[in-house]
Amino acid sequence: MAIREVLKMGDPRLLAVAEPVLEFGTPELESLLADMRDTMRDLNGAGLAAPQIGVGLRVVIFGFDQNPRYPEADPVPFTVLINPTLTPLGEEQDEGWEGCLSVPGMRGLVPRYRNLRYTGFDALGSPIDRTVKDFHARVVQHEVDHLDGILYPRRIRDLTQFGFNDALFPGETLIDD
Repeated sequence: MAIREVLKMGDPRLLAVAEPVLEFGTPELESLLADMRDTMRDLNGAGLAAPQIGVGLRVVIFGFDQNPRYPEADPVPFTVLINPTLTPLGEEQDEGWEGCLSVPGMRGLVPRYRNLRYTGFDALGSPIDRTVKDFHARVVQHEVDHLDGILYPRRIRDLTQFGFNDALFPGETLIDD
């Protein structure tokens, strides 16, 4: 459909808590999802939340076979997740480098739960219930944070592990976030 502008850190709309989707299978929802897919793929994103394009609804998409921004990551199945609920499975967390389309050119070392169950609905309102781990779990947590007005820099424990890609990883070619 259309590639939309991604809001950047500092825009107050990224700090708002998104509203639940009340109707599924509508032309408006399908149009939103098409725009989100086009935008995410155009920017080589691993995921995208509706608030990142200025839509305050509890909608995220994520997934890829291969992603140039995360070349070591295992594939994550393409998923539309609406009105999600996350349940950590245990207390174990891993720290991993994250970037964000709303925080371009930067990365930070972010702790996330390693094992996770997520539930919600697809575009037609059918239930989704998955148990995931590692990078898949990280991507879901990152995207769902957007629905609660949280950008990943707020999760960083050690700000010496947050900065511009070229300063953190000199000599490496990273796709700009």
